Amino acid sequence: MKKVLISSFDMEVGGVERSLLSMLNNFDYQQFDVDLFLYSQSGDFLSLLPAETNLVAEVKEYKTVRLSIKEVFSAKMWRISLARLLAKIKVTLSKVKETDYLQAQYIWQYCLPFLPKNSTKYDVAISYLWPHHFVAEKVNAEIKIAWIHTDFSAITTEPNLDLYIWQKFDHIISISKDCTDAFIKTYPSLADKLVVVENITAPKFINEMSKESITTPVFFQDEFNLLSVGRLCHPKAFDKAIKVMHLIHQKGYRKIKWHIIGYGPDKNSLTALIEKHNLQESFILLGKINNPYPYMSACDLYVQPSRYEGKAVTVSEAKILGKPILVTNYPTAPSQIDHLVDGVICDTSIESIAHAIIDLYENPIQRSALSKYCKAQNHQNSHELKKLYKLMNIQASVET
Repeated sequence: MKKVLISSFDMEVGGVERSLLSMLNNFDYQQFDVDLFLYSQSGDFLSLLPAETNLVAEVKEYKTVRLSIKEVFSAKMWRISLARLLAKIKVTLSKVKETDYLQAQYIWQYCLPFLPKNSTKYDVAISYLWPHHFVAEKVNAEIKIAWIHTDFSAITTEPNLDLYIWQKFDHIISISKDCTDAFIKTYPSLADKLVVVENITAPKFINEMSKESITTPVFFQDEFNLLSVGRLCHPKAFDKAIKVMHLIHQKGYRKIKWHIIGYGPDKNSLTALIEKHNLQESFILLGKINNPYPYMSACDLYVQPSRYEGKAVTVSEAKILGKPILVTNYPTAPSQIDHLVDGVICDTSIESIAHAIIDLYENPIQRSALSKYCKAQNHQNSHELKKLYKLMNIQASVET
């Protein structure tokens, strides 16, 4: 039996975490002894991990990468505190608009010398979430695999800072062709390492979870209910969605309501923007909901208004539930939606999104056709794991 390590940050409610959970629930545990190392053993998905997965003990130093500098100082981790402070200064001096990815790079670069090594010898180590420094530098494994979940053409990073880390991996897995192409443009020398493995879906699980009752009704029959699920942050573009909703109201469509499931750093600014446009009754932040599927099943239209995505897990889940779907034309959208076949792709402007929503609102025949197509498809893709097993140099059985 091959010994495998998979690392990620936590199991909070999110797209990457849902895709990891689906992968773990479809893994071949007859062939693999799987350790899961989470930098923070937190999140509502922890309870859903399969019993066959061995959860490795949390290491306090790794949890610090997402703590505030004040919290790290309070924990008396002096060297890591100073490294975090240096990373903060470096990012501030860079003067980039979107700092999240660049800051993560600097945090790992400066904190790495003070993070402990994993003492276990593995046949395969998989770093499921970027940055990949832990598996690259702190794990002893015969084969190392890194995962890409985002569109590298749409984020601000310093490529040379990570090149030596990427070079330490035998294989790099991308979740779509578009993500692969964008990554190769950033790192052309790594092209030979790239393999596409789609996010593993869990149709049976999603359909079962969608049958749970919604304790507090939020959708009403005389309204046209939009739903989006995602972290309240810049890439998901909910600030733009609020402006779209304001324009829709200006055009006289008062029965259209937009509901958002998710939490994140932009909650306060989004709430202020909702109040500015007097949309408290029409653009509703539902907050963190562990099981979004009953809401997704009940909505009239699922909308993904993102500025960029790797391959949105929520869009795949909406397909499984047979919903009509609208996505904005972010760079990787065509790799997930076949326009006018299993969804609609619209331009990214506020006017275009508003027009597309109104058009679908007024066209129930088209919505029905999109739903019917999605319901007719076989969304089970656990066979994608065969590609991963091949990279591990092992043949394993997998449900098809």
